[in-house]
Amino acid sequence: MGFFQSMPMIRAFDMSVNTNLAIYWGQNSYGATNPSDTANWQQPISYYCQNPTVTIIPMAFLDVFNTTGGLPSVNLANTCSTSSNGVFPGTQLPNCTFLASDIQTCQAAGTIVTISLGGATGAASFTDDAEGEAFAQIIWDLFLGGTSSTRPFGDAVLDGIDMDIEGGTQTGFTAFLTTLRQLMDGGNKPYYITAAPQCPYPDAYIGDTINAVPFDAVFVQFYNNYCGLTNYDNPNDWNFATWDNWAKTVSPNPNVKVFIGAPASSSAAGSNYVDASTISTIIEQTRSKYSSFGGVMLWDMSQAYANNRYDISVKDALTGGSGGGTVTTTTSMPVTSTTPPTTTTVATTTSSGTGSCAGVSAWQSDVAYVGGDQITYNGDLWTAKWWTYNDVPGGAAGVWVDEGACTTSFATARIGDPGNTAQATLGIFPAVPTNSP
Repeated sequence: MGFFQSMPMIRAFDMSVNTNLAIYWGQNSYGATNPSDTANWQQPISYYCQNPTVTIIPMAFLDVFNTTGGLPSVNLANTCSTSSNGVFPGTQLPNCTFLASDIQTCQAAGTIVTISLGGATGAASFTDDAEGEAFAQIIWDLFLGGTSSTRPFGDAVLDGIDMDIEGGTQTGFTAFLTTLRQLMDGGNKPYYITAAPQCPYPDAYIGDTINAVPFDAVFVQFYNNYCGLTNYDNPNDWNFATWDNWAKTVSPNPNVKVFIGAPASSSAAGSNYVDASTISTIIEQTRSKYSSFGGVMLWDMSQAYANNRYDISVKDALTGGSGGGTVTTTTSMPVTSTTPPTTTTVATTTSSGTGSCAGVSAWQSDVAYVGGDQITYNGDLWTAKWWTYNDVPGGAAGVWVDEGACTTSFATARIGDPGNTAQATLGIFPAVPTNSP
Protein backbone atom coordinates (compact mmCIF):
# COMPACT_ATOMS: atom_id res chain seq x y z
CA MET A 1 0.00 0.00 0.00
CA GLY A 2 1.41 3.40 -0.97
CA PHE A 3 1.81 6.45 1.19
CA PHE A 4 2.52 10.10 0.49
CA GLN A 5 5.23 12.30 1.80
CA SER A 6 6.79 15.62 0.91
CA MET A 7 9.40 15.28 -1.83
CA PRO A 8 11.46 17.99 -3.51
CA MET A 9 10.89 18.62 -7.20
CA ILE A 10 14.28 18.81 -8.89
CA ARG A 11 15.49 20.26 -12.16
CA ALA A 12 15.91 17.88 -15.08
CA PHE A 13 18.96 15.64 -15.05
CA ASP A 14 22.03 17.12 -16.77
CA MET A 15 25.00 14.91 -17.68
CA SER A 16 27.13 17.91 -18.67
CA VAL A 17 27.63 19.20 -15.11
CA ASN A 18 30.45 18.15 -12.74
CA THR A 19 28.29 17.53 -9.67
CA ASN A 20 26.56 14.27 -10.53
CA LEU A 21 26.53 11.39 -8.06
CA ALA A 22 25.94 7.85 -9.34
CA ILE A 23 25.27 5.12 -6.78
CA TYR A 24 24.71 1.50 -7.70
CA TRP A 25 21.63 -0.13 -6.21
CA GLY A 26 20.39 -3.69 -6.37
CA GLN A 27 22.93 -6.01 -4.74
CA ASN A 28 22.53 -5.32 -1.00
CA SER A 29 26.29 -5.29 -0.56
CA TYR A 30 26.04 -4.27 3.09
CA GLY A 31 23.62 -7.10 3.78
CA ALA A 32 26.05 -9.62 2.30
CA THR A 33 28.72 -8.59 4.80
CA ASN A 34 26.31 -7.99 7.68
CA PRO A 35 23.61 -10.69 7.42
CA SER A 36 22.32 -10.12 10.96
CA ASP A 37 21.94 -6.33 10.64
CA THR A 38 18.77 -6.46 8.57
CA ALA A 39 17.78 -2.90 9.54
CA ASN A 40 20.54 -1.59 7.29
CA TRP A 41 19.95 -3.92 4.40
CA GLN A 42 19.07 -2.55 1.01
CA GLN A 43 15.73 -0.72 0.90
CA PRO A 44 13.35 -0.27 -2.06
CA ILE A 45 14.85 2.00 -4.68
CA SER A 46 12.39 4.85 -4.04
CA TYR A 47 13.63 5.08 -0.45
CA TYR A 48 16.88 6.54 -1.78
CA CYS A 49 15.20 9.20 -3.92
CA GLN A 50 13.76 11.20 -1.05
CA ASN A 51 16.66 13.66 -1.07
CA PRO A 52 18.66 15.28 -3.88
CA THR A 53 22.05 13.61 -3.32
CA VAL A 54 21.89 10.86 -5.96
CA THR A 55 21.35 11.78 -9.62
CA ILE A 56 22.13 8.44 -11.33
CA ILE A 57 21.09 4.99 -10.09
CA PRO A 58 22.41 2.04 -12.11
CA MET A 59 20.40 -1.02 -11.06
CA ALA A 60 22.70 -4.01 -10.63
CA PHE A 61 22.65 -6.36 -12.41
CA LEU A 62 21.42 -7.82 -15.66
CA ASP A 63 23.95 -10.57 -15.15
CA VAL A 64 23.16 -13.09 -17.91
CA PHE A 65 22.76 -12.00 -21.53
CA ASN A 66 21.19 -15.13 -23.00
CA THR A 67 19.30 -17.79 -21.12
CA THR A 68 15.90 -19.53 -21.37
CA GLY A 69 13.81 -18.27 -24.28
CA GLY A 70 16.75 -16.39 -25.75
CA LEU A 71 16.26 -13.61 -23.21
CA PRO A 72 18.50 -12.22 -20.44
CA SER A 73 18.08 -12.53 -16.68
CA VAL A 74 18.21 -10.00 -13.85
CA ASN A 75 19.39 -10.40 -10.25
CA LEU A 76 18.56 -7.67 -7.70
CA ALA A 77 19.56 -9.67 -4.61
CA ASN A 78 17.08 -9.32 -1.73
CA THR A 79 14.75 -7.08 -3.75
CA CYS A 80 13.95 -9.19 -6.82
CA SER A 81 15.35 -12.42 -8.23
CA THR A 82 14.25 -15.52 -10.09
CA SER A 83 14.20 -17.54 -6.87
CA SER A 84 12.15 -15.06 -4.83
CA ASN A 85 9.76 -13.44 -7.27
CA GLY A 86 9.05 -15.96 -9.99
CA VAL A 87 9.72 -15.59 -13.70
CA PHE A 88 7.77 -14.80 -16.83
CA PRO A 89 6.72 -18.10 -18.47
CA GLY A 90 9.33 -19.56 -20.77
CA THR A 91 12.08 -17.21 -19.51
CA GLN A 92 14.49 -16.61 -16.67
CA LEU A 93 13.35 -12.99 -16.35
CA PRO A 94 12.16 -12.29 -12.81
CA ASN A 95 8.84 -10.53 -12.42
CA CYS A 96 9.91 -7.25 -10.80
CA THR A 97 6.90 -5.25 -11.99
CA PHE A 98 6.19 -4.16 -8.41
CA LEU A 99 9.25 -1.89 -8.79
CA ALA A 100 7.69 0.16 -11.60
CA SER A 101 6.22 2.86 -9.36
CA ASP A 102 9.42 3.04 -7.30
CA ILE A 103 11.48 3.64 -10.43
CA GLN A 104 9.05 6.27 -11.63
CA THR A 105 9.22 8.00 -8.24
CA CYS A 106 12.99 8.34 -8.61
CA GLN A 107 12.66 9.63 -12.16
CA ALA A 108 10.08 12.19 -11.05
CA ALA A 109 12.59 13.40 -8.46
CA GLY A 110 15.20 14.11 -11.16
CA THR A 111 17.21 10.90 -10.81
CA ILE A 112 17.87 8.80 -13.89
CA VAL A 113 17.59 5.03 -13.43
CA THR A 114 19.51 2.67 -15.70
CA ILE A 115 20.14 -1.07 -15.85
CA SER A 116 23.74 -2.24 -15.39
CA LEU A 117 24.81 -5.13 -17.61
CA GLY A 118 27.46 -7.58 -16.49
CA GLY A 119 28.60 -7.35 -12.90
CA ALA A 120 31.68 -9.56 -12.94
CA THR A 121 29.96 -12.47 -14.62
CA GLY A 122 31.25 -14.56 -17.49
CA ALA A 123 27.76 -14.73 -19.02
CA ALA A 124 27.91 -11.20 -20.47
CA SER A 125 29.19 -11.75 -23.99
CA PHE A 126 28.25 -12.29 -27.63
CA THR A 127 29.44 -14.76 -30.23
CA ASP A 128 29.39 -12.24 -33.09
CA ASP A 129 28.12 -8.83 -34.19
CA ALA A 130 24.77 -10.18 -35.33
CA GLU A 131 24.03 -11.45 -31.82
CA GLY A 132 24.99 -8.06 -30.41
CA GLU A 133 22.69 -6.24 -32.82
CA ALA A 134 19.78 -8.54 -31.96
CA PHE A 135 20.41 -8.03 -28.25
CA ALA A 136 20.04 -4.26 -28.71
CA GLN A 137 16.43 -4.76 -29.76
CA ILE A 138 15.83 -7.07 -26.81
CA ILE A 139 17.17 -4.50 -24.32
CA TRP A 140 15.15 -1.75 -25.98
CA ASP A 141 11.95 -3.77 -25.77
CA LEU A 142 12.44 -5.10 -22.24
CA PHE A 143 13.76 -2.03 -20.42
CA LEU A 144 13.69 1.11 -22.55
CA GLY A 145 11.31 2.58 -25.12
CA GLY A 146 10.10 -0.60 -26.78
CA THR A 147 7.28 -2.96 -25.92
CA SER A 148 7.15 -6.54 -24.70
CA SER A 149 4.88 -8.80 -22.66
CA THR A 150 7.86 -9.73 -20.48
CA ARG A 151 9.10 -6.34 -19.27
CA PRO A 152 10.65 -7.03 -15.83
CA PHE A 153 9.81 -3.53 -14.55
CA GLY A 154 6.42 -3.22 -16.20
CA ASP A 155 5.60 0.19 -17.62
CA ALA A 156 8.64 1.89 -16.10
CA VAL A 157 10.89 3.11 -18.92
CA LEU A 158 14.51 3.15 -17.80
CA ASP A 159 16.87 5.96 -18.81
CA GLY A 160 19.65 3.88 -20.34
CA ILE A 161 22.19 1.17 -19.67
CA ASP A 162 25.52 0.76 -17.92
CA MET A 163 28.25 -1.64 -19.08
CA ASP A 164 30.04 -3.20 -16.11
CA ILE A 165 31.95 -5.87 -17.99
CA GLU A 166 34.49 -7.80 -15.93
CA GLY A 167 35.50 -10.69 -18.15
CA GLY A 168 35.27 -12.36 -21.53
CA THR A 169 35.80 -10.77 -24.93
CA GLN A 170 34.40 -7.59 -26.45
CA THR A 171 33.05 -9.37 -29.53
CA GLY A 172 29.77 -7.79 -30.60
CA PHE A 173 29.83 -4.97 -28.03
CA THR A 174 30.34 -2.19 -30.58
CA ALA A 175 27.57 -3.60 -32.79
CA PHE A 176 25.27 -3.93 -29.77
CA LEU A 177 25.80 -0.38 -28.54
CA THR A 178 25.74 1.20 -31.99
CA THR A 179 22.39 -0.42 -32.73
CA LEU A 180 21.06 0.46 -29.28
CA ARG A 181 22.14 4.08 -29.70
CA GLN A 182 20.22 4.25 -32.96
CA LEU A 183 17.11 3.02 -31.17
CA MET A 184 17.69 5.51 -28.35
CA ASP A 185 18.07 8.38 -30.79
CA GLY A 186 14.62 7.53 -32.18
CA GLY A 187 13.04 7.52 -28.73
CA ASN A 188 10.90 10.19 -27.13
CA LYS A 189 13.26 11.08 -24.28
CA PRO A 190 17.01 11.24 -23.61
CA TYR A 191 18.78 7.92 -23.03
CA TYR A 192 22.29 7.39 -21.68
CA ILE A 193 25.07 4.81 -22.07
CA THR A 194 27.72 4.53 -19.37
CA ALA A 195 30.52 2.11 -18.53
CA ALA A 196 32.44 1.13 -15.40
CA PRO A 197 36.03 0.35 -16.46
CA GLN A 198 38.83 -0.49 -14.05
CA CYS A 199 41.32 2.35 -13.53
CA PRO A 200 44.32 0.60 -15.20
CA TYR A 201 44.36 2.01 -18.74
CA PRO A 202 43.32 0.64 -21.11
CA ASP A 203 40.68 -1.52 -19.49
CA ALA A 204 41.02 -5.15 -20.58
CA TYR A 205 37.32 -5.92 -20.95
CA ILE A 206 35.66 -2.72 -22.19
CA GLY A 207 38.59 -0.57 -23.37
CA ASP A 208 38.22 -1.20 -27.12
CA THR A 209 34.49 -0.60 -26.88
CA ILE A 210 34.67 2.78 -25.14
CA ASN A 211 37.19 3.82 -27.80
CA ALA A 212 34.72 2.97 -30.57
CA VAL A 213 31.34 4.00 -29.17
CA PRO A 214 30.30 7.46 -27.91
CA PHE A 215 29.59 6.78 -24.23
CA ASP A 216 28.02 9.54 -22.14
CA ALA A 217 30.12 8.82 -19.04
CA VAL A 218 32.59 6.34 -17.60
CA PHE A 219 32.51 5.43 -13.91
CA VAL A 220 36.20 4.56 -13.49
CA GLN A 221 36.74 2.14 -10.61
CA PHE A 222 39.57 3.68 -8.59
CA TYR A 223 39.63 0.77 -6.16
CA ASN A 224 40.96 -2.79 -5.92
CA ASN A 225 43.88 -1.56 -8.01
CA TYR A 226 47.30 0.06 -7.77
CA CYS A 227 45.73 3.23 -9.21
CA GLY A 228 43.17 3.38 -6.42
CA LEU A 229 42.16 6.26 -4.18
CA THR A 230 44.64 5.42 -1.43
CA ASN A 231 47.44 6.14 -3.91
CA TYR A 232 46.09 9.56 -4.86
CA ASP A 233 49.31 11.27 -3.72
CA ASN A 234 51.48 9.00 -5.87
CA PRO A 235 51.59 10.40 -9.43
CA ASN A 236 53.02 7.11 -10.67
CA ASP A 237 49.83 5.31 -9.62
CA TRP A 238 46.90 7.74 -9.55
CA ASN A 239 45.94 8.16 -13.21
CA PHE A 240 42.85 10.36 -13.53
CA ALA A 241 44.96 12.47 -15.91
CA THR A 242 45.19 9.47 -18.24
CA TRP A 243 41.42 9.13 -18.29
CA ASP A 244 41.01 12.88 -18.80
CA ASN A 245 43.31 12.61 -21.81
CA TRP A 246 41.28 9.64 -23.10
CA ALA A 247 38.11 11.72 -22.82
CA LYS A 248 39.61 14.60 -24.78
CA THR A 249 41.63 12.78 -27.44
CA VAL A 250 40.34 9.21 -27.86
CA SER A 251 36.63 8.96 -26.98
CA PRO A 252 34.26 9.43 -29.95
CA ASN A 253 32.22 11.68 -27.64
CA PRO A 254 34.24 14.85 -26.95
CA ASN A 255 31.84 15.67 -24.12
CA VAL A 256 32.13 12.35 -22.28
CA LYS A 257 32.33 12.70 -18.50
CA VAL A 258 34.78 10.82 -16.27
CA PHE A 259 33.62 9.89 -12.77
CA ILE A 260 35.73 8.90 -9.78
CA GLY A 261 34.48 5.45 -8.80
CA ALA A 262 34.84 4.76 -5.08
CA PRO A 263 33.78 2.18 -2.48
CA ALA A 264 31.23 3.66 -0.09
CA SER A 265 32.71 1.91 2.94
CA SER A 266 35.66 -0.22 3.96
CA SER A 267 33.61 -3.40 3.44
CA ALA A 268 32.42 -2.39 -0.03
CA ALA A 269 35.67 -3.33 -1.76
CA GLY A 270 38.86 -5.25 -1.19
CA SER A 271 41.08 -2.16 -1.06
CA ASN A 272 41.44 1.60 -1.64
CA TYR A 273 38.55 2.87 0.50
CA VAL A 274 39.19 6.37 1.87
CA ASP A 275 37.22 8.21 4.54
CA ALA A 276 34.80 11.05 3.86
CA SER A 277 37.33 13.78 4.56
CA THR A 278 39.94 12.30 2.24
CA ILE A 279 37.59 11.71 -0.68
CA SER A 280 36.22 15.24 -0.28
CA THR A 281 39.72 16.62 -0.80
CA ILE A 282 40.29 14.35 -3.80
CA ILE A 283 36.97 15.42 -5.34
CA GLU A 284 37.63 19.13 -4.89
CA GLN A 285 41.15 18.98 -6.34
CA THR A 286 40.21 16.73 -9.26
CA ARG A 287 37.15 18.77 -10.17
CA SER A 288 39.18 21.99 -10.27
CA LYS A 289 41.92 20.45 -12.44
CA TYR A 290 40.15 18.37 -15.08
CA SER A 291 37.35 19.60 -17.32
CA SER A 292 36.20 16.04 -18.11
CA PHE A 293 35.36 15.43 -14.43
CA GLY A 294 31.66 14.62 -14.15
CA GLY A 295 31.18 13.53 -10.56
CA VAL A 296 31.51 10.45 -8.37
CA MET A 297 30.27 6.86 -8.55
CA LEU A 298 29.81 4.87 -5.35
CA TRP A 299 29.49 1.12 -4.73
CA ASP A 300 26.94 0.75 -3.37
CA MET A 301 23.80 2.38 -1.91
CA SER A 302 23.42 0.10 1.10
CA GLN A 303 27.07 0.57 2.05
CA ALA A 304 26.85 4.37 1.76
CA TYR A 305 23.78 4.62 3.98
CA ALA A 306 25.20 2.28 6.62
CA ASN A 307 28.47 4.23 6.63
CA ASN A 308 27.10 7.37 8.27
CA ARG A 309 25.56 8.53 4.97
CA TYR A 310 28.86 8.62 3.11
CA ASP A 311 26.90 9.81 0.09
CA ILE A 312 26.06 13.12 1.79
CA SER A 313 29.73 13.89 2.40
CA VAL A 314 30.50 13.12 -1.24
CA LYS A 315 27.64 15.26 -2.51
CA ASP A 316 28.67 18.14 -0.27
CA ALA A 317 32.17 17.97 -1.76
CA LEU A 318 30.70 17.97 -5.26
CA THR A 319 28.43 20.94 -4.67
CA GLY A 320 30.50 23.00 -2.27
CA GLY A 321 28.43 22.01 0.75
CA SER A 322 25.01 22.78 -0.69
CA GLY A 323 24.00 19.12 -0.72
CA GLY A 324 22.72 19.40 -4.27
CA GLY A 325 21.12 22.80 -4.36
CA THR A 326 18.58 21.99 -7.05
CA VAL A 327 15.33 22.15 -5.09
CA THR A 328 12.85 24.55 -6.67
CA THR A 329 9.49 23.65 -5.15
CA THR A 330 7.80 21.02 -3.02
CA THR A 331 5.05 18.64 -4.00
CA SER A 332 3.56 15.37 -2.82
CA MET A 333 4.84 12.32 -4.63
CA PRO A 334 3.68 8.73 -4.11
CA VAL A 335 6.23 6.38 -2.61
CA THR A 336 5.12 2.78 -2.87
CA SER A 337 6.28 0.16 -0.43
CA THR A 338 7.56 -3.11 -1.82
CA THR A 339 8.07 -6.62 -0.58
CA PRO A 340 10.31 -6.97 2.48
CA PRO A 341 13.85 -8.33 2.19
CA THR A 342 14.26 -12.05 2.23
CA THR A 343 16.54 -13.70 4.79
CA THR A 344 20.08 -14.54 3.76
CA THR A 345 21.71 -17.60 5.30
CA VAL A 346 25.39 -18.31 5.47
CA ALA A 347 25.45 -22.06 6.08
CA THR A 348 26.47 -24.47 3.34
CA THR A 349 23.44 -26.05 1.68
CA THR A 350 23.22 -28.93 -0.75
CA SER A 351 20.23 -29.64 -2.94
CA SER A 352 19.24 -33.08 -4.08
CA GLY A 353 18.84 -34.22 -7.64
CA THR A 354 21.05 -33.91 -10.68
CA GLY A 355 22.09 -30.78 -12.52
CA SER A 356 22.17 -30.09 -16.24
CA CYS A 357 25.62 -28.67 -16.98
CA ALA A 358 25.19 -28.03 -20.70
CA GLY A 359 26.87 -24.75 -21.57
CA VAL A 360 27.98 -24.09 -17.98
CA SER A 361 31.60 -23.05 -17.47
CA ALA A 362 33.95 -24.57 -14.92
CA TRP A 363 34.63 -22.68 -11.67
CA GLN A 364 37.69 -20.42 -11.78
CA SER A 365 39.40 -19.01 -8.72
CA ASP A 366 40.22 -15.72 -10.47
CA VAL A 367 36.68 -14.91 -11.61
CA ALA A 368 34.06 -13.14 -9.48
CA TYR A 369 30.52 -14.53 -9.56
CA VAL A 370 27.18 -13.01 -8.61
CA GLY A 371 24.16 -14.60 -6.97
CA GLY A 372 22.46 -17.00 -9.38
CA ASP A 373 25.58 -17.70 -11.45
CA GLN A 374 26.21 -21.38 -12.14
CA ILE A 375 29.50 -23.27 -12.56
CA THR A 376 30.72 -26.84 -12.63
CA TYR A 377 33.18 -28.21 -10.08
CA ASN A 378 34.25 -31.79 -9.32
CA GLY A 379 31.52 -33.13 -11.56
CA ASP A 380 28.65 -31.22 -9.95
CA LEU A 381 26.59 -28.17 -10.91
CA TRP A 382 26.82 -25.31 -8.38
CA THR A 383 24.80 -22.09 -7.98
CA ALA A 384 26.12 -18.96 -6.23
CA LYS A 385 23.95 -17.48 -3.45
CA TRP A 386 25.55 -14.05 -3.65
CA TRP A 387 28.75 -12.37 -4.85
CA THR A 388 31.83 -14.56 -4.40
CA TYR A 389 35.48 -14.46 -5.34
CA ASN A 390 37.96 -17.32 -4.87
CA ASP A 391 35.55 -19.33 -2.65
CA VAL A 392 35.89 -23.02 -3.48
CA PRO A 393 32.51 -24.70 -4.09
CA GLY A 394 31.69 -26.80 -1.05
CA GLY A 395 34.06 -24.77 1.11
CA ALA A 396 33.54 -23.10 4.48
CA ALA A 397 32.17 -19.84 3.04
CA GLY A 398 28.91 -21.59 2.17
CA VAL A 399 28.30 -19.40 -0.85
CA TRP A 400 27.78 -22.24 -3.36
CA VAL A 401 24.71 -24.50 -3.49
CA ASP A 402 25.38 -27.99 -4.87
CA GLU A 403 22.66 -28.74 -7.43
CA GLY A 404 23.79 -32.33 -7.95
CA ALA A 405 25.92 -34.33 -10.32
CA CYS A 406 26.22 -33.12 -13.90
CA THR A 407 24.27 -35.02 -16.50
CA THR A 408 26.50 -33.69 -19.26
CA SER A 409 30.21 -33.28 -19.72
CA PHE A 410 32.02 -30.50 -17.92
CA ALA A 411 35.36 -28.75 -18.09
CA THR A 412 38.09 -29.04 -15.51
CA ALA A 413 38.33 -26.07 -13.18
CA ARG A 414 41.29 -23.75 -13.74
CA ILE A 415 42.77 -22.79 -10.38
CA GLY A 416 45.18 -19.88 -10.43
CA ASP A 417 46.64 -17.26 -8.12
CA PRO A 418 44.30 -14.22 -8.24
CA GLY A 419 47.03 -12.01 -6.82
CA ASN A 420 44.75 -9.55 -5.06
CA THR A 421 43.39 -8.61 -1.64
CA ALA A 422 39.64 -8.91 -2.20
CA GLN A 423 37.79 -10.83 0.48
CA ALA A 424 34.97 -13.28 -0.09
CA THR A 425 31.33 -12.45 0.64
CA LEU A 426 31.78 -8.69 0.34
CA GLY A 427 28.57 -8.38 -1.63
CA ILE A 428 28.58 -7.91 -5.38
CA PHE A 429 30.97 -5.24 -6.60
CA PRO A 430 32.94 -5.01 -9.80
CA ALA A 431 35.58 -7.71 -9.87
CA VAL A 432 39.15 -7.30 -8.71
CA PRO A 433 41.16 -7.48 -11.94
CA THR A 434 43.81 -10.14 -12.28
CA ASN A 435 46.18 -7.69 -14.00
CA SER A 436 46.78 -5.72 -10.83
CA PRO A 437 50.49 -5.38 -10.12
